[in-house]
Amino acid sequence: MKLFDILNNTEYKLVQGEDVEVKNITLDSRRVSRGSLFFCIKGLKSNGHKFIGDATTQQAAAIVIEEDVEDLPSGITIIRVNSSRNLLSYAAANFYGNPAKKFELVGVTGTNGKTSSTYFMESILKVWGKKTGVIGTIEFRVGSEKINIRSATSTTPDTIELQQIFKRMSEEDVDFVSMEVTSHALSLEKVTGVNFKVGIFTNLTQDHLDYHGTMENYRDTKAEFFTMCENSVINADDEYADFMIKKARGKVITYSIDKPSDLRAMNLTQVDNGSNFDLEINAKVESFFLPVRGRFSVYNALGVVGAALALNIPIEVIKEGLRELQPAPGRMHSVKNNRGFDVIVDYSHTPDSLKNIILAVREFTKNRVITVFGCGGDRDKTKRPIMGQIASELSDFCILTSDNPRTENPESILDEIEVGTKRAACEYVKIIDRQQAIEEAISMARSGDTIIIAGKGHENYQIFADRTVHFDDREVAETLLS
Repeated sequence: MKLFDILNNTEYKLVQGEDVEVKNITLDSRRVSRGSLFFCIKGLKSNGHKFIGDATTQQAAAIVIEEDVEDLPSGITIIRVNSSRNLLSYAAANFYGNPAKKFELVGVTGTNGKTSSTYFMESILKVWGKKTGVIGTIEFRVGSEKINIRSATSTTPDTIELQQIFKRMSEEDVDFVSMEVTSHALSLEKVTGVNFKVGIFTNLTQDHLDYHGTMENYRDTKAEFFTMCENSVINADDEYADFMIKKARGKVITYSIDKPSDLRAMNLTQVDNGSNFDLEINAKVESFFLPVRGRFSVYNALGVVGAALALNIPIEVIKEGLRELQPAPGRMHSVKNNRGFDVIVDYSHTPDSLKNIILAVREFTKNRVITVFGCGGDRDKTKRPIMGQIASELSDFCILTSDNPRTENPESILDEIEVGTKRAACEYVKIIDRQQAIEEAISMARSGDTIIIAGKGHENYQIFADRTVHFDDREVAETLLS
């Protein structure tokens, strides 16, 4: 593909060279080969401009820069822009044939609930008879088939990877794609230029302050998403709802449980196999069943109902889609056993999500709640004592353990959690080894208790400073229970 075709409808300056044939595009100098278009990006840890020499040696066809560079290599086309990340978003879409224009996108952003919401949305769309795709934390998938495109990040793929996934989905004739959109993806312009038919805002609570610095920065980044959406569905019960609504450029639908909104859940009840609630839609009260327990799950369902209505999906289809859904792996996952107590594995790894899962479990637990949790290393440290306090205030017993310590000392992480744990009267122990922590919880559980194993959910690994090992909370619990 010709360089100038890849740069179509973008602003740039041709510093030197001419239109050339481009075989691939990359922002990683190690992946440059003959005919590559190399984007020099100032990253969080390194500056791509330092690798211009490497890209030239490896016979790149052209290079995009965003800062002044002395002694540019001769005989190679150089493009100058204000932001390489911004240009990359449009260039990658052009290079892969703008595949996202061939289907409708439903995006979900917020601190918690993104993954579950994409699964809820997918279930409704399938009942509607549509071919679906999912992009998110757990997997990239068309229908039941996983897309084996390696992603450098766990939730929203990098710009080039995302367009490759979009292309694969367009080739499979997908009608709708449900996609998680993170604050990192928005900040790093991974979805710049992408149009979303509907965007859902779940909530905004403390997380990622190691990256964003302040809640205001985090809020502002999330809000940018709704400038990309034709329709926005906003959680009116969230304290940042008004801010998101003001940013939205298209039609807005609000949902809630507590405050007045377009879609306000009524008669909310929890039953053994899920949740019941009513909604007034078009002057008629509609009854819904959700095969997932917990108030937070109802919030996720409400956001998806709003999105489905924005897509003009019939009410009966929406109801059936929610009734028949298969919950996302590692979200409120019940580990079956015959011991007389419940074991729940959940991804909750933020203060708000930990609070939500414990409160949800409280609603059906007859005896004690035993919470096993930790905090990831090299991530927002300020939430550690907060999570410790929440867990100790709401649980009957806490076991503090390792999550993904990464390069940090696991014992130091537990010490920081413990600062908050001591603020309540709850008994607790610290057990660094996660398997031993789960084993301790199971050994102490009695009939009517519920054990919550929080923080990793669907993850099947644990990251240490020098290695990554296989570790799956569900597998460990099942083995110990058997």
